[in-house]
Amino acid sequence: MSSNFFFKKKNIKISKAFINTNFKRDFLIKDVRPLHLARESDLTFFDSSKYKNDAIKTKAGACISTEKLVNFLPKKIEKVIVKNVLFELAKILKVMFPLADVDYPDETLKKPSKTKYKSVKFGNNVLIGKNVKIGKNTYVGANSIIEHDVQIGKECIIGSGVIIKNSIIGDRVVLQDNCKIGQKGFGFIPLKNKNLKFPHIGKVIIKDDVEVASGCTIDRGSLNDTIIGKNTYLDNQVHVAHNVQIGSNCMIAGQVGFAGSTNVGNNVSIGGQAGVSGHLKIGNNVKIGGGSGVVKDVKDNQIVMGYPALPIKDFLKRNKDE
Repeated sequence: MSSNFFFKKKNIKISKAFINTNFKRDFLIKDVRPLHLARESDLTFFDSSKYKNDAIKTKAGACISTEKLVNFLPKKIEKVIVKNVLFELAKILKVMFPLADVDYPDETLKKPSKTKYKSVKFGNNVLIGKNVKIGKNTYVGANSIIEHDVQIGKECIIGSGVIIKNSIIGDRVVLQDNCKIGQKGFGFIPLKNKNLKFPHIGKVIIKDDVEVASGCTIDRGSLNDTIIGKNTYLDNQVHVAHNVQIGSNCMIAGQVGFAGSTNVGNNVSIGGQAGVSGHLKIGNNVKIGGGSGVVKDVKDNQIVMGYPALPIKDFLKRNKDE
């Protein structure tokens, strides 16, 4: 399934997208995807050596990169060499997906049809957009909004004041009151006089048996998807930024924040008010103490805490010495 099926796309050839680059093979850009997901007719980008292993194996048709990084890419890939990768990527995304950099109100919202959603219960003042799918025995609380093309599975409980857009939600999912799911993430390119907004064409995927407590915010992906794995529980006021992927059976306590593009493994427990920086990899069976600041990758089966977060033995030793 395309990462951007919620957004209208303008078809454009690679030669028209980058008129100052000579290409051996011209093709219509089918999609814009991360290195590890890109296919032969897709455009991708490579802006950090941290992703060189993905760059070596990518199957993309063309890649935006820099002089220093371009040699990691396969020879057959068409290369667009630039000074600022994310700036050029944002510009082409704005051309291809002109409505993905601002969350415009859904003009298709209406009161739910009783004939279309026979086995769904709705509270007062619920609004539903075009092409929304909701499974049997799901309950949607008062004053909630479900925007166009959202998919919700069976036996879900959607609380009051919940807003869902650009999302696919599994079975038996609980979203408590005032959650916001699928809105644009915090992405822009700083310029001298005006910031360039980075379009977000990904979605949110919440898998079966997840519970998201009151007041949580889960941003949709920019290029990749934001994913919450099966049977994972988020406590109140957790923020999950764009492209974050959280595994199965995780327990995330209140006011935890995840910065963009971090991957969290399975069976991970995180204490309240911890912060996890962006583009990190948190392994399986990890425990992170409350109030910790995680700024580096954490390997499988580790317990870390403190700021910056350290393995538990190092943390206890440091505090004992002090």
